[in-house]
Amino acid sequence: MPVPCSTFFLDRNHFHVPHLLTVACEQTEVLLFDPISSKHIKTLSEAHEDCVNNIRFLDNRLFATCSDDTTIALWDLRKLNTKVCTLHGHTSWVKNIEYDTNTRLLVTSGFDGNVIIWDTNRCTEDGCPHKKFFHTRFLMRMRLTPDCSKMLISTSSGYLLILHDLDLNKSLEVGSYPILRARRTTSSSDITSSGSSSGSPGPRAVGSPCHQNDSGPLSEKHLSRSSQREGGSPRNSLEVLTPEVPGERDRGNCITSLQLHPKGWATLLRCSSNTDDQEWTCVYEFQEGHTLRPVSPRCSLRLTHCIEEANVGRGYIKELCFSPDGRMISSPHGFGIRLLGFDAHCSELVDCLPKEASPLKEIRSLYSHNDVVLTTKFSPTHCQIASGCLSGRVSLYQPKF
Repeated sequence: MPVPCSTFFLDRNHFHVPHLLTVACEQTEVLLFDPISSKHIKTLSEAHEDCVNNIRFLDNRLFATCSDDTTIALWDLRKLNTKVCTLHGHTSWVKNIEYDTNTRLLVTSGFDGNVIIWDTNRCTEDGCPHKKFFHTRFLMRMRLTPDCSKMLISTSSGYLLILHDLDLNKSLEVGSYPILRARRTTSSSDITSSGSSSGSPGPRAVGSPCHQNDSGPLSEKHLSRSSQREGGSPRNSLEVLTPEVPGERDRGNCITSLQLHPKGWATLLRCSSNTDDQEWTCVYEFQEGHTLRPVSPRCSLRLTHCIEEANVGRGYIKELCFSPDGRMISSPHGFGIRLLGFDAHCSELVDCLPKEASPLKEIRSLYSHNDVVLTTKFSPTHCQIASGCLSGRVSLYQPKF
């Protein structure tokens, strides 16, 4: 069996179609299973011309896949023998797909550093209208919060970028990103940016990966009145953070995996040190502060929980996830997965927020693979978890507590 890059459950209750477990694989394939019976339903043997990296369902029948062949493909469950269309726009491996159900805009990111928006409202067999939304160096992963009010981007250089008060429609035309002060998630003494006069580059961290697409350096002069709401913050304001990672100081880290709490309360990161000798899973709470100003010091995230990982399979990205209710985390751990909680009782995050960062609690360990586990996913409807390993095996668990 091909190596599973990612596993994805289709939510029956949300999309009103039968359960599906979809597996994005190396060697061009997409696999479809019934997770209840474990029955293999379909193999899309040549879904792409290179590794398939991500799958995203758009509604009860349409789903999108992306690949190292630099393309995104749209599929219809009713007719899987051929693609609905192929989307061209990236110039390197495409790693992430997000979808805004309100605007029906597809958002993708790749190792070319580009975040591209595709208008599926005007999709034809030749593709969809698209435009570059954002560009940054070292881009690894991109996610939208559940309410699509923020976009988070992780980088291999250890930066986490947050676009606040997100407006995907507006940014298709404006393309101007006010930059908030870049800083660590620890203390104000760690701020590495400095103020500037009008006409010079705005505040940013030393070595910041931020670049403006299709315009000059970012500065206060780019902040037009049309980009700000009365009494509020500018739309698509960019914040650059260096998240605090235990044991990482003075060595740097790569943020390899990025997930969001299903209620939008927190972000979940998997970080590895630049020397590949440490790996951590970290949870950061969103801190909603006062009204934003383009040059005001700000830190949106606070480290609340963390745990050191096994650091097996160095160099491979391990994708972790929250449970549908946000009370547990499933994390690849060597040849299996660990189920982690914020406390021993699997309480809600908001009910057990510590004053200082605390260890995640190991609730259960599940091992059934003979190789390094790279990906794991909860079922949205049942007490069921899927995991996929480097040698290509997909396992399904129904843990009992």
